[in-house]
Amino acid sequence: MKTVTSGSVELSAQQRLVRDSIRDICDDFDDEYWRKKDEDGEYPTEFVAELGAHGWFGVLIPEEYGGAGMGTPEVVVMMEEIAAAGGGFAAAQSIHGGIYNSVPIVRYGSDEMKNELLPSVAAGETAIQSFGLTEPNAGSDSTSIETFAEKQGEEYVINGQKIWTSRVDASDYIVLVARTTPKSEVEKRTRGISMFLVNIDDAVSAGSLEMKAIPKSASNAVHAYELWFNDLRLSADCLIGKEGNGFYQVLDGLNEERLVIAAECIGLGELAIERGVEYAKERVVFGRQIGQNQAIQHPLAKAYAEIQAAKMLTYNAAAIVDEDTGAAVGAQANMAKYLAAEAAFAAADAAVQTHGGFGVASEYDVERYFREARLTRLVPITQELVLNYLGEKVLGLPRSY
Repeated sequence: MKTVTSGSVELSAQQRLVRDSIRDICDDFDDEYWRKKDEDGEYPTEFVAELGAHGWFGVLIPEEYGGAGMGTPEVVVMMEEIAAAGGGFAAAQSIHGGIYNSVPIVRYGSDEMKNELLPSVAAGETAIQSFGLTEPNAGSDSTSIETFAEKQGEEYVINGQKIWTSRVDASDYIVLVARTTPKSEVEKRTRGISMFLVNIDDAVSAGSLEMKAIPKSASNAVHAYELWFNDLRLSADCLIGKEGNGFYQVLDGLNEERLVIAAECIGLGELAIERGVEYAKERVVFGRQIGQNQAIQHPLAKAYAEIQAAKMLTYNAAAIVDEDTGAAVGAQANMAKYLAAEAAFAAADAAVQTHGGFGVASEYDVERYFREARLTRLVPITQELVLNYLGEKVLGLPRSY
Protein backbone atom coordinates (compact mmCIF):
# COMPACT_ATOMS: atom_id res chain seq x y z
CA MET A 1 0.00 0.00 0.00
CA LYS A 2 1.53 3.30 -1.09
CA THR A 3 1.83 5.95 1.58
CA VAL A 4 3.23 8.68 -0.69
CA THR A 5 0.91 10.11 -3.32
CA SER A 6 2.22 10.35 -6.86
CA GLY A 7 -0.88 11.86 -8.44
CA SER A 8 0.51 15.07 -9.95
CA VAL A 9 -1.14 14.35 -13.31
CA GLU A 10 -4.70 13.54 -14.25
CA LEU A 11 -5.05 10.22 -16.06
CA SER A 12 -7.56 9.39 -18.77
CA ALA A 13 -9.94 6.48 -18.30
CA GLN A 14 -7.76 4.30 -20.52
CA GLN A 15 -4.59 5.29 -18.66
CA ARG A 16 -6.27 4.37 -15.36
CA LEU A 17 -7.25 1.02 -16.82
CA VAL A 18 -3.64 0.39 -17.87
CA ARG A 19 -2.33 1.43 -14.46
CA ASP A 20 -4.75 -0.81 -12.58
CA SER A 21 -4.14 -3.80 -14.86
CA ILE A 22 -0.36 -3.49 -14.56
CA ARG A 23 -0.61 -2.97 -10.81
CA ASP A 24 -2.58 -6.22 -10.46
CA ILE A 25 0.19 -8.13 -12.27
CA CYS A 26 2.99 -6.45 -10.31
CA ASP A 27 1.34 -7.29 -7.00
CA ASP A 28 2.32 -10.92 -7.54
CA PHE A 29 6.04 -10.06 -7.63
CA ASP A 30 7.26 -8.77 -4.30
CA ASP A 31 10.49 -7.13 -3.12
CA GLU A 32 12.10 -10.47 -2.42
CA TYR A 33 11.50 -11.55 -6.01
CA TRP A 34 13.31 -8.53 -7.44
CA ARG A 35 16.04 -8.62 -4.81
CA LYS A 36 16.76 -12.26 -5.63
CA LYS A 37 16.80 -11.62 -9.37
CA ASP A 38 19.36 -8.87 -8.89
CA GLU A 39 21.53 -10.89 -6.52
CA ASP A 40 21.52 -13.97 -8.77
CA GLY A 41 21.78 -12.02 -12.02
CA GLU A 42 18.74 -13.92 -13.27
CA TYR A 43 16.35 -12.61 -15.89
CA PRO A 44 12.78 -12.16 -14.50
CA THR A 45 11.29 -14.80 -16.79
CA GLU A 46 8.16 -15.33 -14.70
CA PHE A 47 7.31 -11.62 -14.63
CA VAL A 48 7.92 -11.19 -18.35
CA ALA A 49 5.87 -14.28 -19.16
CA GLU A 50 2.96 -12.95 -17.12
CA LEU A 51 2.99 -9.65 -18.98
CA GLY A 52 3.24 -11.52 -22.27
CA ALA A 53 0.30 -13.74 -21.40
CA HIS A 54 -1.81 -10.65 -20.82
CA GLY A 55 -0.84 -9.19 -24.19
CA TRP A 56 1.29 -6.31 -22.99
CA PHE A 57 4.03 -6.87 -25.58
CA GLY A 58 1.41 -5.89 -28.11
CA VAL A 59 0.54 -2.58 -26.49
CA LEU A 60 1.90 -0.63 -29.50
CA ILE A 61 0.96 -3.19 -32.16
CA PRO A 62 -2.15 -2.32 -34.22
CA GLU A 63 -5.32 -4.24 -33.49
CA GLU A 64 -5.31 -5.77 -36.98
CA TYR A 65 -2.26 -7.80 -35.90
CA GLY A 66 -3.69 -8.77 -32.54
CA GLY A 67 -2.23 -5.89 -30.56
CA ALA A 68 -3.86 -3.31 -28.29
CA GLY A 69 -3.26 -0.41 -30.66
CA MET A 70 -2.40 1.97 -27.82
CA GLY A 71 0.16 4.77 -27.84
CA THR A 72 2.72 6.66 -25.81
CA PRO A 73 0.23 8.05 -23.24
CA GLU A 74 -0.61 4.50 -22.19
CA VAL A 75 2.95 3.13 -22.29
CA VAL A 76 4.32 5.85 -20.00
CA VAL A 77 1.72 4.83 -17.40
CA MET A 78 2.58 1.17 -17.87
CA MET A 79 6.34 1.58 -17.46
CA GLU A 80 6.12 4.04 -14.60
CA GLU A 81 3.90 1.63 -12.71
CA ILE A 82 6.21 -1.34 -13.34
CA ALA A 83 9.19 0.56 -11.97
CA ALA A 84 7.30 2.07 -9.04
CA ALA A 85 5.76 -1.26 -7.99
CA GLY A 86 9.06 -2.60 -6.67
CA GLY A 87 11.01 -3.80 -9.68
CA GLY A 88 12.65 -0.47 -10.38
CA PHE A 89 14.40 0.39 -13.63
CA ALA A 90 15.49 -3.22 -14.19
CA ALA A 91 11.90 -4.47 -14.23
CA ALA A 92 10.91 -1.88 -16.81
CA GLN A 93 14.01 -2.57 -18.87
CA SER A 94 13.32 -6.30 -18.85
CA ILE A 95 10.42 -5.69 -21.25
CA HIS A 96 11.25 -2.31 -22.78
CA GLY A 97 12.89 -3.78 -25.87
CA GLY A 98 10.13 -6.29 -26.39
CA ILE A 99 7.66 -3.44 -26.72
CA TYR A 100 9.66 -0.96 -28.77
CA ASN A 101 11.58 -3.24 -31.11
CA SER A 102 8.32 -4.18 -32.82
CA VAL A 103 7.68 -0.57 -33.78
CA PRO A 104 10.13 -0.50 -36.76
CA ILE A 105 8.40 -3.60 -38.11
CA VAL A 106 4.98 -1.99 -37.71
CA ARG A 107 6.14 1.14 -39.51
CA TYR A 108 8.58 -0.21 -42.10
CA GLY A 109 8.33 -3.98 -42.32
CA SER A 110 6.94 -5.76 -45.34
CA ASP A 111 3.40 -7.09 -45.21
CA GLU A 112 4.80 -10.61 -45.05
CA MET A 113 7.05 -9.73 -42.10
CA LYS A 114 4.19 -8.03 -40.27
CA ASN A 115 1.74 -10.87 -40.82
CA GLU A 116 4.26 -13.50 -39.81
CA LEU A 117 5.65 -11.86 -36.69
CA LEU A 118 3.41 -9.26 -35.14
CA PRO A 119 0.51 -11.52 -34.05
CA SER A 120 2.88 -13.86 -32.20
CA VAL A 121 4.69 -10.89 -30.60
CA ALA A 122 1.36 -9.45 -29.46
CA ALA A 123 0.41 -12.83 -27.99
CA GLY A 124 3.67 -13.03 -26.05
CA GLU A 125 4.81 -16.07 -28.04
CA THR A 126 7.71 -14.43 -29.92
CA ALA A 127 10.19 -11.96 -28.46
CA ILE A 128 12.01 -9.19 -30.30
CA GLN A 129 13.81 -7.97 -27.21
CA SER A 130 17.20 -6.98 -28.64
CA PHE A 131 18.36 -3.98 -30.64
CA GLY A 132 21.89 -4.04 -32.03
CA LEU A 133 23.24 -0.55 -32.66
CA THR A 134 26.10 0.41 -30.32
CA GLU A 135 29.65 -0.66 -31.20
CA PRO A 136 33.01 -0.45 -29.40
CA ASN A 137 34.15 2.35 -31.74
CA ALA A 138 30.74 3.94 -32.19
CA GLY A 139 28.87 4.68 -29.00
CA SER A 140 26.85 7.88 -29.15
CA ASP A 141 28.14 8.52 -32.68
CA SER A 142 25.84 6.01 -34.33
CA THR A 143 26.73 7.08 -37.86
CA SER A 144 30.24 5.69 -37.33
CA ILE A 145 29.15 2.07 -36.95
CA GLU A 146 31.40 -0.36 -38.82
CA THR A 147 29.25 -3.50 -38.92
CA PHE A 148 28.72 -3.98 -42.64
CA ALA A 149 26.05 -5.77 -44.65
CA GLU A 150 27.21 -6.55 -48.19
CA LYS A 151 24.56 -7.36 -50.78
CA GLN A 152 25.33 -10.59 -52.60
CA GLY A 153 22.54 -11.55 -54.98
CA GLU A 154 19.40 -12.13 -52.91
CA GLU A 155 21.35 -12.17 -49.64
CA TYR A 156 23.18 -9.82 -47.33
CA VAL A 157 26.41 -10.99 -45.72
CA ILE A 158 27.02 -9.28 -42.40
CA ASN A 159 30.28 -8.90 -40.52
CA GLY A 160 31.00 -6.77 -37.48
CA GLN A 161 30.74 -6.32 -33.76
CA LYS A 162 28.14 -4.89 -31.40
CA ILE A 163 28.31 -4.09 -27.70
CA TRP A 164 25.76 -3.40 -24.96
CA THR A 165 23.08 -5.34 -26.80
CA SER A 166 20.58 -6.26 -24.10
CA ARG A 167 18.29 -9.25 -23.53
CA VAL A 168 19.80 -11.46 -26.25
CA ASP A 169 19.28 -14.42 -23.92
CA ALA A 170 15.56 -13.60 -23.70
CA SER A 171 14.90 -12.88 -27.36
CA ASP A 172 14.09 -14.73 -30.57
CA TYR A 173 15.20 -11.88 -32.82
CA ILE A 174 17.61 -8.95 -32.93
CA VAL A 175 16.81 -5.77 -34.82
CA LEU A 176 20.29 -5.13 -36.21
CA VAL A 177 21.60 -1.84 -37.60
CA ALA A 178 24.47 -2.08 -40.09
CA ARG A 179 26.06 -0.05 -42.84
CA THR A 180 25.20 -1.03 -46.39
CA THR A 181 27.28 1.79 -47.88
CA PRO A 182 30.62 2.82 -46.35
CA LYS A 183 30.56 6.15 -44.53
CA SER A 184 33.27 7.44 -46.86
CA GLU A 185 30.99 6.93 -49.87
CA VAL A 186 27.82 8.72 -48.74
CA GLU A 187 27.02 12.41 -49.11
CA LYS A 188 25.57 12.59 -45.62
CA ARG A 189 26.91 10.49 -42.77
CA THR A 190 23.34 9.54 -41.82
CA ARG A 191 22.79 7.74 -45.12
CA GLY A 192 23.87 4.25 -46.10
CA ILE A 193 22.69 2.62 -42.87
CA SER A 194 20.11 -0.16 -42.92
CA MET A 195 18.04 -2.19 -40.47
CA PHE A 196 17.71 -5.99 -40.45
CA LEU A 197 15.76 -8.65 -38.57
CA VAL A 198 18.06 -11.45 -37.35
CA ASN A 199 16.82 -14.81 -36.08
CA ILE A 200 19.17 -15.48 -33.16
CA ASP A 201 18.93 -19.28 -33.13
CA ASP A 202 19.55 -19.47 -36.87
CA ALA A 203 22.57 -17.18 -36.61
CA VAL A 204 24.08 -19.15 -33.74
CA SER A 205 23.40 -22.51 -35.41
CA ALA A 206 25.15 -21.30 -38.56
CA GLY A 207 28.21 -20.38 -36.52
CA SER A 208 27.80 -16.76 -37.60
CA LEU A 209 27.00 -15.22 -34.22
CA GLU A 210 29.08 -15.35 -31.06
CA MET A 211 28.10 -13.60 -27.86
CA LYS A 212 29.59 -12.85 -24.49
CA ALA A 213 27.80 -11.39 -21.47
CA ILE A 214 29.20 -8.14 -20.05
CA PRO A 215 29.59 -8.12 -16.25
CA LYS A 216 28.08 -4.93 -14.80
CA SER A 217 27.01 -3.40 -11.51
CA ALA A 218 23.45 -2.25 -12.23
CA SER A 219 20.29 -3.93 -13.55
CA ASN A 220 21.93 -7.30 -13.04
CA ALA A 221 18.72 -9.14 -13.95
CA VAL A 222 18.82 -7.68 -17.47
CA HIS A 223 21.89 -8.92 -19.27
CA ALA A 224 23.93 -7.06 -21.87
CA TYR A 225 26.13 -8.70 -24.46
CA GLU A 226 29.01 -8.18 -26.82
CA LEU A 227 28.21 -9.73 -30.20
CA TRP A 228 30.38 -10.81 -33.11
CA PHE A 229 28.88 -11.41 -36.56
CA ASN A 230 30.98 -13.51 -38.91
CA ASP A 231 29.66 -13.95 -42.47
CA LEU A 232 26.06 -13.96 -41.28
CA ARG A 233 23.89 -14.60 -44.32
CA LEU A 234 20.41 -13.09 -44.36
CA SER A 235 17.88 -13.28 -47.14
CA ALA A 236 16.94 -9.93 -48.64
CA ASP A 237 13.49 -10.11 -47.06
CA CYS A 238 15.13 -9.67 -43.64
CA LEU A 239 15.72 -6.03 -44.54
CA ILE A 240 13.40 -3.76 -42.54
CA GLY A 241 12.28 -0.80 -44.61
CA LYS A 242 14.37 0.72 -47.35
CA GLU A 243 18.09 0.05 -47.75
CA GLY A 244 20.10 3.07 -46.68
CA ASN A 245 17.30 4.63 -44.62
CA GLY A 246 17.97 2.75 -41.39
CA PHE A 247 19.33 5.72 -39.47
CA TYR A 248 16.15 7.71 -40.11
CA GLN A 249 14.09 4.70 -39.10
CA VAL A 250 16.01 4.62 -35.82
CA LEU A 251 15.26 8.31 -35.27
CA ASP A 252 11.58 7.85 -36.02
CA GLY A 253 9.91 7.15 -32.72
CA LEU A 254 12.88 8.35 -30.68
CA ASN A 255 10.81 11.00 -28.89
CA GLU A 256 8.20 8.46 -27.86
CA GLU A 257 10.77 6.04 -26.51
CA ARG A 258 12.65 8.79 -24.67
CA LEU A 259 9.45 9.76 -22.87
CA VAL A 260 8.92 6.16 -21.83
CA ILE A 261 12.48 6.03 -20.46
CA ALA A 262 11.64 9.18 -18.50
CA ALA A 263 8.56 7.43 -17.10
CA GLU A 264 10.71 4.49 -16.00
CA CYS A 265 13.03 6.92 -14.18
CA ILE A 266 10.01 8.56 -12.55
CA GLY A 267 8.72 5.21 -11.34
CA LEU A 268 12.13 4.37 -9.89
CA GLY A 269 12.28 7.75 -8.14
CA GLU A 270 8.81 7.31 -6.70
CA LEU A 271 9.79 3.88 -5.41
CA ALA A 272 12.94 5.23 -3.76
CA ILE A 273 11.06 8.09 -2.08
CA GLU A 274 8.38 5.68 -0.85
CA ARG A 275 10.99 3.47 0.80
CA GLY A 276 12.85 6.43 2.23
CA VAL A 277 9.69 7.84 3.80
CA GLU A 278 8.68 4.46 5.21
CA TYR A 279 12.04 4.04 6.91
CA ALA A 280 12.09 7.65 8.15
CA LYS A 281 8.79 6.99 9.94
CA GLU A 282 9.88 3.65 11.41
CA ARG A 283 13.44 4.38 12.50
CA VAL A 284 13.77 5.90 15.99
CA VAL A 285 17.07 7.48 17.08
CA PHE A 286 17.58 9.59 20.22
CA GLY A 287 13.97 8.93 21.17
CA ARG A 288 12.35 10.30 18.01
CA GLN A 289 11.54 9.29 14.46
CA ILE A 290 14.38 10.31 12.18
CA GLY A 291 11.78 11.66 9.76
CA GLN A 292 11.18 14.46 12.28
CA ASN A 293 14.61 15.86 11.43
CA GLN A 294 14.83 18.37 8.59
CA ALA A 295 18.11 16.83 7.46
CA ILE A 296 16.08 13.75 6.56
CA GLN A 297 12.89 15.52 5.45
CA HIS A 298 14.37 18.07 3.06
CA PRO A 299 16.26 15.78 0.66
CA LEU A 300 13.21 13.52 0.35
CA ALA A 301 10.85 16.47 -0.10
CA LYS A 302 13.14 18.09 -2.69
CA ALA A 303 13.44 14.85 -4.63
CA TYR A 304 9.67 14.42 -4.50
CA ALA A 305 9.14 17.88 -5.97
CA GLU A 306 11.65 17.18 -8.72
CA ILE A 307 10.09 13.81 -9.57
CA GLN A 308 6.62 15.31 -9.80
CA ALA A 309 7.85 18.17 -11.99
CA ALA A 310 9.52 15.69 -14.36
CA LYS A 311 6.34 13.62 -14.34
CA MET A 312 4.17 16.54 -15.41
CA LEU A 313 6.52 17.39 -18.28
CA THR A 314 6.66 13.74 -19.35
CA TYR A 315 2.91 13.22 -19.35
CA ASN A 316 2.21 16.55 -21.05
CA ALA A 317 4.62 15.66 -23.85
CA ALA A 318 3.27 12.11 -24.10
CA ALA A 319 -0.23 13.50 -24.68
CA ILE A 320 0.87 15.21 -27.91
CA VAL A 321 3.83 13.20 -29.16
CA ASP A 322 1.80 10.79 -31.28
CA GLU A 323 0.24 13.70 -33.18
CA ASP A 324 3.23 16.06 -33.35
CA THR A 325 6.81 14.86 -33.76
CA GLY A 326 8.29 18.30 -34.40
CA ALA A 327 11.21 20.06 -32.76
CA ALA A 328 9.09 21.28 -29.85
CA VAL A 329 8.19 17.70 -28.90
CA GLY A 330 11.82 16.67 -29.32
CA ALA A 331 12.86 19.31 -26.84
CA GLN A 332 10.21 18.21 -24.35
CA ALA A 333 11.16 14.54 -24.71
CA ASN A 334 14.83 15.27 -24.12
CA MET A 335 14.13 17.58 -21.20
CA ALA A 336 11.83 14.97 -19.67
CA LYS A 337 14.52 12.30 -19.87
CA TYR A 338 17.14 14.64 -18.42
CA LEU A 339 15.02 15.86 -15.53
CA ALA A 340 13.60 12.42 -14.72
CA ALA A 341 17.04 10.81 -14.58
CA GLU A 342 18.42 13.59 -12.36
CA ALA A 343 15.38 13.39 -10.09
CA ALA A 344 15.56 9.60 -9.85
CA PHE A 345 19.21 9.80 -8.83
CA ALA A 346 18.46 12.45 -6.20
CA ALA A 347 15.59 10.34 -4.87
CA ALA A 348 17.69 7.18 -4.65
CA ASP A 349 20.54 9.07 -3.00
CA ALA A 350 18.15 10.55 -0.42
CA ALA A 351 16.69 7.10 0.26
CA VAL A 352 20.14 5.61 0.84
CA GLN A 353 21.15 8.49 3.12
CA THR A 354 17.91 8.14 5.09
CA HIS A 355 18.73 4.49 5.77
CA GLY A 356 22.19 5.35 7.09
CA GLY A 357 24.39 2.28 7.25
CA PHE A 358 21.50 0.10 6.18
CA GLY A 359 21.41 2.06 2.94
CA VAL A 360 24.07 -0.23 1.51
CA ALA A 361 22.47 -3.43 2.83
CA SER A 362 20.83 -5.38 0.03
CA GLU A 363 17.91 -6.40 2.26
CA TYR A 364 16.61 -2.81 2.20
CA ASP A 365 16.73 -2.55 -1.62
CA VAL A 366 17.59 1.16 -1.77
CA GLU A 367 21.19 0.41 -2.74
CA ARG A 368 19.81 -1.36 -5.81
CA TYR A 369 17.68 1.66 -6.64
CA PHE A 370 20.79 3.84 -6.31
CA ARG A 371 22.79 1.69 -8.73
CA GLU A 372 19.95 1.72 -11.22
CA ALA A 373 19.38 5.46 -10.85
CA ARG A 374 23.03 6.09 -11.68
CA LEU A 375 22.59 4.02 -14.83
CA THR A 376 19.66 6.16 -16.00
CA ARG A 377 22.02 9.11 -16.40
CA LEU A 378 23.93 7.13 -19.03
CA VAL A 379 21.27 5.29 -21.03
CA PRO A 380 19.87 5.33 -23.59
CA ILE A 381 21.51 8.73 -24.01
CA THR A 382 23.88 10.51 -21.67
CA GLN A 383 22.79 13.63 -19.87
CA GLU A 384 25.53 15.58 -21.65
CA LEU A 385 24.17 14.67 -25.08
CA VAL A 386 20.72 15.86 -24.02
CA LEU A 387 22.25 19.20 -23.05
CA ASN A 388 24.05 19.29 -26.41
CA TYR A 389 20.71 18.82 -28.13
CA LEU A 390 19.02 21.55 -26.11
CA GLY A 391 21.95 23.92 -26.60
CA GLU A 392 21.90 23.53 -30.36
CA LYS A 393 18.27 22.84 -31.23
CA VAL A 394 16.52 24.99 -28.62
CA LEU A 395 18.97 27.73 -27.69
CA GLY A 396 20.43 28.09 -31.16
CA LEU A 397 24.04 27.75 -30.03
CA PRO A 398 26.76 26.37 -32.35
CA ARG A 399 26.99 22.60 -32.63
CA SER A 400 29.45 21.37 -30.01
CA TYR A 401 30.24 17.89 -31.33
